[in-house]
Amino acid sequence: MTVDVHAHTSYSDGSGIPLMVDAAEAAGLDAVGFADHCSLSEAWRDERLLWNRNFDRTYERRREALAIAADRTDLTLYDAVEMDYEPELEPAIAAFLADADFDYAVGSVHYVAGRQVFPFESFDDASDAERRAFVDDYYDAVVSLVESELFDVLAHADLVENHPALRGLTTAAHRERVAAACADSRTVPEVNAGRAGDRGEFDLFHPTDPLVDAFRDRGVRFVVGTDSHDPEDFADRVPRLERYLDETGIEPLPAEALLGGSPRAAE
Repeated sequence: MTVDVHAHTSYSDGSGIPLMVDAAEAAGLDAVGFADHCSLSEAWRDERLLWNRNFDRTYERRREALAIAADRTDLTLYDAVEMDYEPELEPAIAAFLADADFDYAVGSVHYVAGRQVFPFESFDDASDAERRAFVDDYYDAVVSLVESELFDVLAHADLVENHPALRGLTTAAHRERVAAACADSRTVPEVNAGRAGDRGEFDLFHPTDPLVDAFRDRGVRFVVGTDSHDPEDFADRVPRLERYLDETGIEPLPAEALLGGSPRAAE
């Protein structure tokens, strides 16, 4: 693997880029795309502030920092974004992406039905039926994200499988819907190593194996991303991704394929 399409600077204004670039070089990468978090949701305003997802206000500053860093490295650096997707925000997201004109856009579903998808959201108060309904809503949003044609990359497509209260609730029907949507879209799923590591039972790549199989059955191609948030992440995640690609025989698309906006299902 020589291209990482999904990494993050330490802060959305570009702080930390030199350390991230040095670490990416040391990990043997030829190119890295910095896709910092961005949310336009007022409903999650507190989380945007706490987790520094105010990239809509700072992306121009980071763009300047990337340009400076690019002159000081042999790496190819891409100016990208990871956008929180919520269906009702499509018009605002479309306007922002058109105005910002990133090299490419990564779309993520992190918030559904007033809850976060991350494991620190407790579902202790939810019944089994409510948990299944949440997972249904999650995949509705993922399919809507793909069908919106706003994004080049679909991030960690089955993120719910990393949640101890939701794992195993993804059905074959969910996987088929997502795979079919990507087969008909310009949006490419990523193989994401951000949650692969020493996490025991939830030591997962995304997509997990059943969804990878559903994508491959439909000839859908992949890009790969470490989802690195800190410099030391590259040294751990790049080798894991390389081993995974060797074991599965997946040949990722080049980053250049994200820049043209054409459908990228395998012929």
